[in-house]
Amino acid sequence: MTQPPGPDARPPYSQDPYATPPGALGPVPPYAGPPGDWHRYTRPPEQRPTFQHAEPMPYHLMLRTWTYAWWRPVVGLLLLLAGMLVVVPVVMIPVLLVGTAIESGATDAQQYGDAVTAALGLKEVTVSGLLWLNLVLGAMVLWTWMLIRVLHQLRPRWLASVRPRIRWKFFFACLGLSVLALVAQVVVGAVVPAGDTGMGGDLNPITGKTIALIVVVLLTTPLQAAGEEYVFRGYLLQAVGALSKRAWVAVLGSAVLFAMAHGLQNPPLFFDRFMFGLIAAWLVIRTGGLEAGIALHVLNNLLAFGGAILLGDVSDMLNVSEISWWNIPVTLTQSAVYVVLVLLVARRMGLDDRTRPPAPQVAQATVGA
Repeated sequence: MTQPPGPDARPPYSQDPYATPPGALGPVPPYAGPPGDWHRYTRPPEQRPTFQHAEPMPYHLMLRTWTYAWWRPVVGLLLLLAGMLVVVPVVMIPVLLVGTAIESGATDAQQYGDAVTAALGLKEVTVSGLLWLNLVLGAMVLWTWMLIRVLHQLRPRWLASVRPRIRWKFFFACLGLSVLALVAQVVVGAVVPAGDTGMGGDLNPITGKTIALIVVVLLTTPLQAAGEEYVFRGYLLQAVGALSKRAWVAVLGSAVLFAMAHGLQNPPLFFDRFMFGLIAAWLVIRTGGLEAGIALHVLNNLLAFGGAILLGDVSDMLNVSEISWWNIPVTLTQSAVYVVLVLLVARRMGLDDRTRPPAPQVAQATVGA
């Protein structure tokens, strides 16, 4: 006697994660069980693909998932701007208020208000002002994670690389390579008349403020550099890439916006920052992740802040708006050496520059008899 199908019985069924979008599973298979038991049969629940892309994708196209819609990156870019200019700075204001109260030692409301205004303006850099600025930029990592998770329904780790995660071995290798590239920069800088660097020959006096600035730089500058990379070479690169579907548009657009975000500057300084953004974005696509850009950005900022604290002036360094064209060959030397070394190491490590969807699997089940 034929037994009726059990509650877990399924008709033959398959789904190809490379070619079948969600909801396109075809018509309900006809019931083939014993008469009178048709009510026990239910169609298998619709499944989403096991991978978010229909095929291997480069970094700049990773937002083009099964659920991609043109409005998602558009809304995401608007929210990215709002977060960077309004939401995150306002959320971090308590850090500035408490830090200024401790640092300034103000005795009345007027004096305290003036100290807060000065710290916000960053014309004369204070410990609390630098801490607030670095934490605002560092917190943009969390903001981009929120955009990826809520707006695009992806895990935040998809911003790090095509793996998806930070590839730590590659990251630390890039830190070492950035030091080698710095050596090349120093050699070229020794023979190129790069002009006034703002660094004096004598060590600045070591005061309580100096020590506090060093602590803030060491603890928060890596976060600040990572935040800028997640914004410009991470979400911005992916959003523009998803809209345009062209790598060169994503690279060029992110580089221009990165340079413009630094405010008023003369043509050589704009070009210098534009070239950094261009090279860092290109490396993201070639290596499939943010590690190389973060490593170089962290080292450059640590050295810039550290040199300004010990030998120059942090306020002048943070508010620099002019450099000489002679600075360009110096910085381009560093970038060129770094690019060559990074590409060699990436090839040696066998890094992926595209996502790796799992092989298509056919899930089959039989009807009990």
